[in-house]
This record gives sequence, C-alpha cells and structure tokens, in this order.
Amino acid sequence: MRDTGARTTQRSGTRGIRRTGTGIQAGLISMVLIALACSRTQADEPSVTPAMLARIGEVDARFQSYNIEMVEVTGGRFWKPYGPDRFEAGSDLFAQRAPIDLTNTRLRKLATALAPAYLRVSGTWANATYFADSATVPSAPPAGFNGVLTRQQWRGVIDFSRAVGARIVTSFAVSPGTRDAAGVWTPDQASRLLAYTASVGGHIAAAEFMNEPNVAAPGVAATTDDAAAYGRDFTIFRSFMKREASDVLILGPGMAGETDAAARLLAASGLGLDVFSYHHYGASSERCTGTRPSDGALSEQWLARTDQTLNFYRRLRDRFEPGNPIWLTETAEAACGGNRLAATFLDTFRYLDQLGRLAKAGVQIVMHNTLAASDYGLLDEKNFVPRPNYWGALLWRRLMGTTVLESGVPIQAGLHVYAHCQHGTPDGVGLLVINTDRDAARVLRLDAASERYTLDTAMLDDGAVRLNGHALELSTTDDLPEITGDRTPAGPLIFAPATITFLAIPAAANAACRTRR
Repeated sequence: MRDTGARTTQRSGTRGIRRTGTGIQAGLISMVLIALACSRTQADEPSVTPAMLARIGEVDARFQSYNIEMVEVTGGRFWKPYGPDRFEAGSDLFAQRAPIDLTNTRLRKLATALAPAYLRVSGTWANATYFADSATVPSAPPAGFNGVLTRQQWRGVIDFSRAVGARIVTSFAVSPGTRDAAGVWTPDQASRLLAYTASVGGHIAAAEFMNEPNVAAPGVAATTDDAAAYGRDFTIFRSFMKREASDVLILGPGMAGETDAAARLLAASGLGLDVFSYHHYGASSERCTGTRPSDGALSEQWLARTDQTLNFYRRLRDRFEPGNPIWLTETAEAACGGNRLAATFLDTFRYLDQLGRLAKAGVQIVMHNTLAASDYGLLDEKNFVPRPNYWGALLWRRLMGTTVLESGVPIQAGLHVYAHCQHGTPDGVGLLVINTDRDAARVLRLDAASERYTLDTAMLDDGAVRLNGHALELSTTDDLPEITGDRTPAGPLIFAPATITFLAIPAAANAACRTRR
C-alpha cells in the first residue's frame, strides 16, 4: 500500500504537518491546508455547536465489549494467523493453540482499561464443548463432543472476569452428546456449568442457547434445517433457564448473516427473549472465500454494511420481539479470523465507525471478536501487544459516554461525525470525527474550545498508530502511555486524510449531559 501522505495533528492550521516519504516541507503543506480552509465559506463548512446537541438515546455502560472464544479457553484448533503468503485452496485454515493464559498480567491490565464490559465466551466450538464437571478430566472428549472444558479453565474465566471488570456471557453445548435417543436436547451440560459457576461464587449475566443456529457446522453444531426441532429445543432451553437461572438474561437468536432461515427459526422458537442478539461480519476472510481488497476498507459501501445487517435484524426484532433491546454479540472485520488488514490501522476506521453508527441506532452492546486471538484480535495473540483497534477502543472508553447525541452532521463521503456526552464529565461533549478520504482534508467548524486526540499512521496497512504525532506503545512495565489531548481553540478544524479524531469539550455546557455520562 502506498503512503497516505500528509498527516496532521494541527489546530486550525496552526501546527505543522507530519509527512513521511517526501521532501515537501511541513510549512508549505500547512499553508495549503490553511488555504483550503479559507477558500471555503462558513456556510459550506459543516459545523457543530456542542451546547445545543440534542440527546437521541442511551447505550449500556458496557456498550463496548469483547469475546474470548471457548476454544481459546480450552485450547484447540482455531483460525490460523496469516504468514507471509496467501492462503491457498486446500491449505489448513486452523492452527492448534494452547489455552489462553488468563492470569497474564499484561492481558489483565489491558482488559481492565476497557472496563466495564461484557466478556462473551462462546463461538462455533462452544456448540460441541463438554464441561468436565469432575476432578478427573477425560483424556478425550466423550462421544458427541469435540472439546473439553475443565473446572479449572472455567474457574479461570470467572477469576479473569472479576479482575478486569467484565460480566460473563456464554452459550451452551448443543451437539449430539447433549441429546437423548430421540435427538432432543437435554439441559444436563448447561445445568452443570451453571451450578459449578455458582458454587465458586461466579455469575453468568446472559446466555444464548447456542452459537449461530442458522450456520451449519458439521460435527460442531446441530443441523438447523429443521425449524420445528430447533423450536422444540429452544423451548426446553427457555423453560430450563427460567426455572433454574431466572436472573440470567436470555439472548437470542445469535444468528449470523442475512439468511432466509432466520425468520423460520424465530417463528419456531416460541420467542420469550430478554434481549435480541445477532452477529455481523462484513465479509469472510481470505481463509474461507478470498481476499478482501484493502483499497475498499475506507469506502462508504464497506462501512455501510453495518447498517444493512442491523436493519435486517431490527426488522426481525420488530416482528417477533418488538421493543426488546438489541445486542450485537459478535462482530469483526471479517469472519474466519479476519483478513490481514484486521490487525492494521485500516480496520480501526471500520471499528470506530461501527461503534458510532450502532450507538446512534440504539444498539445497546457491541462485542468485538476477539480480545486476543487470530488476526482480528484487539491484542496480538502471541504477546498481547495492543493493535490499532485496541487504541481506538481505549479512546472510546475514556471519552465517549453512554448518552448519545445528534451531531447534526449527516454521514457524507469522507466525513463521519458522532457525538456523545463526554465520559465522566457533566455538561461535557465528546465528538468522534472520521476522515475516510485517503487524499483530501476535511474541515469542521466547532464553536467551542476542545481537547484533540488524533490517531494516524505513516502507512495505513501498518500495525503501528500515533496519537497527536506520538507513537502509542506500552511502557517497559506494561503501563499504558499518558493519553492527553492537544488544546484546540474554537473555529474551523482541519482533519487530514485518513485520520480519526476524538474531540473532548468538557466545558460544552450541554444541558442533556448535565446529569448523564
């Protein structure tokens, strides 16, 4: 990928431009950008008056959450990280992995920085994982299962969730090993997991019956072609949960993709959900169907896929469970472990734009897949070093509160603006300004002083990211760097090509934010 050119952390053209790979002096570029701003009339510039932004909704305090796949907890075969070469047809898509070390100090420190959150332990492999509720662990999965979860491993999940401020969400096994002679699902495995969790002082906050009932996975997920059978099994599950764990939220259907099966399965399930959940991936990775070109990663068509999938499932929610809150319980750049770009700054545009869109649309929870596995992890799975998406997540957590505001700037090619009350600051407002144009700067007039946090990189397909021109890295003791904004006066603000900027306006005096966060 070519160099993206000028990057700026300037305030209304008053600071220099960082440039890589050219001999053009920063002062000349600054003059060009100032001329660009001055050539526009005030009427042409989108503008925001933070004090006047109206409240349009609220999201859960745990809005930004994440997944740790069940196969990470147990160890097993999961999506193989990319090497230098393209995956060829017929190559092994998976790699064997040891169980994730949930006691790792770096992992815990970085997860804690994203608290509060939900931690979802599920995924395709959870559909066929046997919970070994005994001191003795079987050497191989019993018939009808393909993985084993030990007491010690699940206790590790509980301890991790407490340590990092995350509440547990999960799903249960539904593979042939959970069924009676007639093929009917039985709740024995679910009952054992719930009982053990309670016995060690843990708690499951919410549960889906199974992972993605409309996606067949031979040997892992039960067949979903028979809607009547699914409805029968879901009815058993719902009755069991209401009887044995009435304080656990029932999520569903947890489906993926816009498939015809979704309506059939919902109609057969008899409803009775507490939360309507769904999964969204804009594409499948090259492991499964081919390469996702990085040239399209900033396109309006690509970013709008978030809205398209939500609209599909919101129509189903309105038809079958009107009024229920909506959670997106699994999402990332692409299914099957993510494309190569998932670990680069390119995907941070998708990640943060998705949070902005979904908060504005009223979705209460968004769970990124994964925290630290394969290429779409927020952290590198080998060493838990933060990837660009993690830094984006950290800024969102620190600056964007739960009250959603109308920014007054419609989504347009190259400029997306989202507004929330500022986290932890009464009367304050936080803005997220995304310039998706690779070549042109954008201007936004702000009539209040702000603190500016601009993310950029020298190369968009790089795993490094800068904040206001300084590299974001952990210290030698794994401490997060100091995160401070540049003080910025009111007026026209210039946003360089392919940059992401948070603006904190603590003195906005927004009445809608007076008693909210």
